[in-house]
Amino acid sequence: MTNFDALKEFEEAGALMKGHFILSSGLHSDTYLNKSIVSMYPDRAEKLCRALAEKIAGQLEDIDYVISPAMGAIIYGYETARHLKVPFMFLERVDGEFQLRRGFSIEKGARVVVVEDIVSTGLSAREAITAVKKAGGEVLALGCLVDRSAGKAEIGAPVIPLAEIKVEAWEPDNLPPHLKGTPAVKPGSRGISQ
Repeated sequence: MTNFDALKEFEEAGALMKGHFILSSGLHSDTYLNKSIVSMYPDRAEKLCRALAEKIAGQLEDIDYVISPAMGAIIYGYETARHLKVPFMFLERVDGEFQLRRGFSIEKGARVVVVEDIVSTGLSAREAITAVKKAGGEVLALGCLVDRSAGKAEIGAPVIPLAEIKVEAWEPDNLPPHLKGTPAVKPGSRGISQ
């Protein structure tokens, strides 16, 4: 699957959105990739994750586990692990820090691929990698559906993106003219409590 093909899956699902968005990082953007919309369509999610698994398998060997951060990346991590034919686990936040819970554990030196959905600033990816290392795992790489930093985010591990797209993001007090005065929407989940 090419970069174009992967992004086309997002576009055809209505998940490549244009407007004025507040990202989970607090930055503002005129483009948003809504991975939750893509996951509504199992055939699209399966196709994307199969392609990501093939790309990962073409670059890495002897993977023991795929681990993803909850909540948004669980579907994509699970489906990628299924295609890689390795066990899958997910991390949850406990007191603001990712941890393995629910009886999940890994042996010291386990070879892990962390799978994310969308990488923007890389914050969640870095936190997930730190948690896997703290649990004793060796992080081989971070796999993701889309790297919207186009390789600019500092992750702390090699990144294997299915697709890359460079999406500009701005500080709230430094918006470009086309976003000034336009109402902003916050579609992400970080900081939402229910």
